[in-house]
Amino acid sequence: MNSLTVRTARSSARHPWRAILGWLLFVALCLGVGSAVGTNSARTADYRVGEAGRAEALAAEGLLERRSTEQVLISARSGALDERASAAAVRDLTTRMERLPDVADVAAPVRSADGRTLLVEVALKGEERDAKDKVDALTAQTAAVQKLHPGLLLEETGSPSISKGVDAQRSADLALSEKITLPVTLLTLLVVFGSLTMAAVPLLLALSSISAAVGLSMVASHLSPDAGVGTNVILMIGLAVGVDYTLFYLKREREERARGGGRLSAEALVELAAATSGRAVVVSGLAVVASTATLYLASDVIFSSLATGTVVVVLVAVASSLTALPALLTVLGRRAERRAERRAARGKPARRTRATGGGLWTALLRPAARHPLATLCVSVLALLALVVPLAGLHITEMSRDTHSRDIPAMRVYDRLNDTFPERRVAHQVVVRADASRAAQVTGALRELAQRADADPLFTGMSRLRTSADHRTSTLELNVPHLGNSDEAYASLDHLRDTYLPATVGRIPGAEYGVSGDVARYADYPAHQNGKLPLVLGALLLVTFLMTLYAFRSVVLGLIGVVLNLLSAAAALGLLVLVFQGTWAQGLLDFTSTGSIGSRVPLFLFVILFGLSMDYQVFVVSRIREAVLDGTPTRQAVLDGIRSSASVVTSAAVVMTTVFVSFVFLHIIEMKQIGFVLAAAVLLDAFVVRILVLPSAMLLLGERTWWPVRPAAPAPRDRTAPERAAVDVR
Repeated sequence: MNSLTVRTARSSARHPWRAILGWLLFVALCLGVGSAVGTNSARTADYRVGEAGRAEALAAEGLLERRSTEQVLISARSGALDERASAAAVRDLTTRMERLPDVADVAAPVRSADGRTLLVEVALKGEERDAKDKVDALTAQTAAVQKLHPGLLLEETGSPSISKGVDAQRSADLALSEKITLPVTLLTLLVVFGSLTMAAVPLLLALSSISAAVGLSMVASHLSPDAGVGTNVILMIGLAVGVDYTLFYLKREREERARGGGRLSAEALVELAAATSGRAVVVSGLAVVASTATLYLASDVIFSSLATGTVVVVLVAVASSLTALPALLTVLGRRAERRAERRAARGKPARRTRATGGGLWTALLRPAARHPLATLCVSVLALLALVVPLAGLHITEMSRDTHSRDIPAMRVYDRLNDTFPERRVAHQVVVRADASRAAQVTGALRELAQRADADPLFTGMSRLRTSADHRTSTLELNVPHLGNSDEAYASLDHLRDTYLPATVGRIPGAEYGVSGDVARYADYPAHQNGKLPLVLGALLLVTFLMTLYAFRSVVLGLIGVVLNLLSAAAALGLLVLVFQGTWAQGLLDFTSTGSIGSRVPLFLFVILFGLSMDYQVFVVSRIREAVLDGTPTRQAVLDGIRSSASVVTSAAVVMTTVFVSFVFLHIIEMKQIGFVLAAAVLLDAFVVRILVLPSAMLLLGERTWWPVRPAAPAPRDRTAPERAAVDVR
């Protein structure tokens, strides 16, 4: 009763207004400092992986990197394209674009094969990642030329405008997600507590934790750059764990209030909750942090950004549950005490909190209690059945071609691909060699271009460039297929496996590689697959060690690892069943790519292992607490799960609501992440913790605690006379 958790809660309870003010100042300070230092966004170089990344680095050193480009299509609104009008529009557009400080070059117009459309490409200066911030000036000029030539149709697309459109859509999606999540979460908490005041406490603390985490993540981005996904994960994970941690604490405080029968003061109730659920919150938070930190081993800026956001928001949520929450509970408890005193003065009986009956959970636990072996076998077989579709898992990088067509630039992009199919994809072959071999390199690249010209997978269009120091050369080869098509990947294989070794590969000392969109789409999943064993191995080890630390049981550590693997694999199998097929497209409003986003499996395993530890720690802590009080393990399992089931399922409903809201987003990878996390949480809470875990522990009995059975501590008095305390409703 004198741990750091209890001492912190005790201090907050004794000086509640000071603690609340301190928390608000902390949140304001985090936001202020974060706004002052700003966000250090990831640069283009931070995203480079595999051969494509190495080739891009070589090109950048020779100042031959690919520039971000915008494409403007000029066509007639009806009928044939007027030559004089279109030529005037091209002149106006070129003149206006060349005046812009961020424009590097405006290419000569290219006519489509049917003669009905002109294409003008505008290359931008600077970083590829910064291009979307410069595109507004270009679209403004396109709009201005459109006004001058109303008889023509000018449409603009390109990577920068598509990226800007995706960002705008993501912001709108997140706003929609908040509109769905917050009311449903509040309603769920209202059902759990039966009090608007008590229901608002978890939500307000979670929102304040999210605010503080956003500010701290800006500071952290100067150590690990932000890939633009930090805020998304902070919102998603912050709301889930913030409400969960507060929910665990609040439910325990209410139980102690009911058990005390009005004899415990608000401060004493807070201390009791801190000594039990408070410790579980700390251990759960550390488990999530430790599990998420394994994402840094992926050596990927996006995963590092996801890890940073998760770690920061979880630590802040834990801090709020140990400082601001005890203070709020004390304030509400004292108010309830004064209300009770007034009721007593008027001769009315005090309202007391009653313990929940638990009849539903007794019924749900009955199969495990009566037939643990059969329940375990059936439950595990059901989960394994969901794992079966995982055998057909197809992982790809979600490319530009998978974005929603609600984005105007994407619709123009489709018209561009239809009108100029020969320009759909370009491979960039990059070669670096000694300057004395420049002629040899040029000859080899020309031979490579001839080989590609004879290959039907290529268009025959090529462009050769050499750096000023003659050490670096690039060859761009066009492919008439979409970047995510089998033909585009086949053309990449031809380059890497056949044409390059037979040409450039014969030059002594030459470094070479292929970059471009298709190369990126191929190399990123390969990079993740290479890192998966390392991250997964570290994750399993961390899960085992955290469980061992929490409960001093090797058996429970192994059970935790197996159950987490089983629930994660089952959820991923369900994801494959839903998203790789087409049967659920109309139901969930998506267009199947026949694949799963390359980031989804690794993110699922890491986040789910961390979140599952919430339930594992909270449930087993209740069981272990009963064992410490001298209850036989069998009865402790039934009593512990029965007493914790309602709060675990309530927390699962809140988490599921948060994750399901992401299924309504347009971005396919975010839909997949939201769906798989929601499915995983439901499976973990309603199957693993209600059926599988109790069955396994009942079968193991006292062996659950091997090597050391928990020893009972000195008894403590839970009902010492204190100031009267009643329900805070």
